[in-house]
This record gives sequence, C-alpha cells and structure tokens, in this order.
Amino acid sequence: MALDALNMLLLFLPLSLFFFTKKLKAVRQNNNLPPGPPKLPIIGNLHQLGTLPHQSLCKLAKIYGPVMLLQLGGVPTLVISSAEAAKVVLKVNDLNSCSRPLLPGARTLTYNYRDVGFTPYGDYWREMRKICVLELFSAKRVQSYRSIREEEVDSLINLISESSSSATPVNLTEMLFSLTASIVFRIAFGTTFERSGFNNHRFHQVVHDVQAMLGSYSAAEFIPYVGWIVDRLSGLHQRFERTFNELDRFFQYVVDNHLSAERTKTDHEDIIDVLLKLVREQTGFGAAQLSQDNIKAVLLNVFLGGVDTGAITMIWAMAELAKQPKLMKKAQDEVRTSIGNKGRVSESDIDQLEYLKMIVKETFRLHPPAALLLPRETISHFKVNGFEVHPKTTIHINAWAIGRDPGYWKSPEEFIPERFVDSSTDFKGQHFELLPFGSGRRVCPGIYMATTMVELGLANLLYWFDWKLPDGMKEEDINMEEEAGISLTISKKIALNLVPAKYSGTHQKIA
Repeated sequence: MALDALNMLLLFLPLSLFFFTKKLKAVRQNNNLPPGPPKLPIIGNLHQLGTLPHQSLCKLAKIYGPVMLLQLGGVPTLVISSAEAAKVVLKVNDLNSCSRPLLPGARTLTYNYRDVGFTPYGDYWREMRKICVLELFSAKRVQSYRSIREEEVDSLINLISESSSSATPVNLTEMLFSLTASIVFRIAFGTTFERSGFNNHRFHQVVHDVQAMLGSYSAAEFIPYVGWIVDRLSGLHQRFERTFNELDRFFQYVVDNHLSAERTKTDHEDIIDVLLKLVREQTGFGAAQLSQDNIKAVLLNVFLGGVDTGAITMIWAMAELAKQPKLMKKAQDEVRTSIGNKGRVSESDIDQLEYLKMIVKETFRLHPPAALLLPRETISHFKVNGFEVHPKTTIHINAWAIGRDPGYWKSPEEFIPERFVDSSTDFKGQHFELLPFGSGRRVCPGIYMATTMVELGLANLLYWFDWKLPDGMKEEDINMEEEAGISLTISKKIALNLVPAKYSGTHQKIA
C-alpha cells in the first residue's frame, strides 16, 4: 500500500514541480532576483530514493557531498551524511533546527502533536520533555522496573531452554520482539503482552503499520492543491485512520483499566500511573495541561521507542555474532567468566561486561535502528559547510551513512567490536560519528531504558546458550539484507533462526 501511494505520488510529482518552479520564477522576477543556481546542490526526485532511502542517500552523498538538498515538490529537504555537518546542525545550530515538520501521519497518531517526539518546538514541547526526563525516564524510575525486565528475560530463557533439549531451531526474531513487547507493556501499560489483546502476528503488523505511517511520504506534503486527492485515491488516508483507531482503542482500554475502582494494585507504578497522577495534580506544567489524549500520545512514543528498536538491535547483534563464531565465543567467555555459576545475569552484573558493551556500540554503528533520525525542521537561518539553510527546511540526519563513513571508521562495513577498545566514543549524543539516539534538544530521552534492556537480554542469551546454525547452513549463508519499505526503523529482512544448546555451566531452569 505504501509503495502504491509512492508510485501515485511520482505520477503527480512533475505537476508539483511545475507549480513550484513557476512560483519560484515569479517570486524572483517580482523581486528582481537573479535566476542563478540554488545555494545547495538539488538532488533528483523521489524515485531516486527507492525502498531503502538511507542507502540511496548514502550513495548520492558520495557523489554530491555530505550536505545535499532534495527538492521534493515544494518541500526543501536537507540531508546530512557526515559527522562534521551533523555537529553543525545538532550542536552549533541546535536551537535553530530543533523543531519538527508537520507530517500528516504524525499528526494523526499523536493526537495533533500532543506527544514529545513529533511535536514542534515550543513551550508545550519543553514541558512535556521535562515530564519525560524527570518523571518517566529518570535513572531512578528506570531502576524501579528492574524486576520486570529480569522476570521477562527469565521467561524468555526458560522458553528457549525447552527448544534446546531437542536441538530445534528457534525464531529469535519473533522471540526478541515478544521480549521487548512484554517488558514495555508491563512498564508502560501495566498489563502483560498476552493480556493486551494482540497476538504475535497482529502485533507485528500494527507496529509495522505505525512505523510505515510515520516514515511514509504523503502526497499532501509535497503536491500543492491536489496532494490530498492522491492520498485518498491511494488509500493512504484510510490506512492512517484504521491504524490510529486500533491503537486508540488499545490505549483507551489500558487508561480506563487504570481508572477503574476494581483494578488490582500492583507493586510498581507504571507509566500510565505516573501520567494519571500528573493529570490529577496539574501542577508545575503550565503549558502542558494534561488530558487523556496527552497520555495516549506519550504512550505512542513509549510504544514505538521501546518495542521495535530494542528488538531490532538485539536481532542484528546476534546475527553478526552468529556470522563470526570467534566473536560469539569471546563474548560468551566474558559473561560466563564474570557470572560463574550464579545461574543468571542480573542488571547489576552488566557494568563488568566491557566486551558486551562494545558489541552493543558496534551494532548501533552498523545497524542503527532508525537509519534516518526523526526529521527536524529549521526555525532560523544558519549555514552548514558554507551553504545557506533557510527556515522551514526539513533536515534528515543519515545516521546509517555516518556510521559507515570510512573517514571515521576503519573497515566500516565489517563488524569489529574491538574498534571501541580504549575509545571514549559513546552513543549518548556527544560523539557525532555515532548517533543512534540523535543529539541535542531532540535526543531520545529513553536512552538509559533502551540500552539497559538490550544489554540484559543479550548478556543472558550469551550466558545460557551456545548458538549454532541450522543443519546445512554456513555462516556466509546468513542473510544480512535490510527489509525494504518505507519505515522509521530498519529491520533484518529474513528472520534469524538459530539452534540453542544449553551451556553446561548453567542450571536447567531459572526459578
């Protein structure tokens, strides 16, 4: 459906470009401006981006340079593909470029921009950001959910153990998505994944549809006057409404459940509990007068940021280790030596696992979950690499291209965790050659929660099992292609199936 919409958009794009070019020419004539070339190189049209736009843009950057302007209809879009240029945008000119473009998919899913991630910059965003940083994702709050993460990881290990006795391959892709969903559902919604009303297949479809909505092109964004007609004819508008209604029903269900007098109190204050308390108190957040729609909009951010990205990172990490058994063994030796016969890896053990942390960094470098960071929109004029950037320009940071730039990384296409030995480079937004979570004012506030979940999951998979390939398969046969399509996140195209063998130094089952 998204590709049908894209194809239809391409049919109307020449008309849009005609209107835009004609309007630009008239403006130049009326203001006695010379017809000279644009300040930035203008690169092609939508069809050049393909179904893996981060890869296409990386190739174009090698031809035209790390700062490019795509003229998509009437929307100027700046694409940044180097750490130096990213630093200029995200640090030097952070305040000038920290808003968000008003995208139809985001407007629908966020209850008219009542969230944190997609809302434009302003007083409302600042106060909602403060709520997230202080109330939802603080170190103290994340630590309060420690037992939930450890319980869900224990359940995953017990489930895999059942397959290990028969040497049956397990679908790690499906299992890791279920793990992150289970953790996020309990932390955010106060319910288990099993009781949420989603089965695995339907849940994956909903996540895919949401990511496609937020990452897709809408004709209304690019084509003056007639774009909305294209969206109606292509079915994009109806798809937006259908996906929103399904999510809204679920969010309303969990909110109503928390408001019910019959609800059983739990030991943990989940994210809805925290937000409902803020709604009742309504103190200290002047511009953000909270309602249930605000709560549901923030839940969307947690839903997207927690479930999909964590699972994708663990899947890519395990796939890379499966391709290089020596690296897998090195990681297993570290965690098993450190943990000994304790029988499980707890969160308090993670800080000892230096090589595991290098693996996570290298996975973020080579496979950032969001290859193109959430788009920014400029507020004020500034310059990048000597080029003029004007207000209302959309900016895309190609984190995927930056992570594979040979100017920063030796052998950038290879998975080499050891490159981070004695390196201070991290992924928290201060080193612009590694930007999986963004940087500046719009950096992801859930970094700590996300990395804690990923590290705990990987450490236990490596501690408990020796992983083998299915019969007849070799390391070079593991498919490492990215799933094509319009989406915010980049998944592995083919599910990862590996055979677990119980490590002899572990107990038979976690109590």
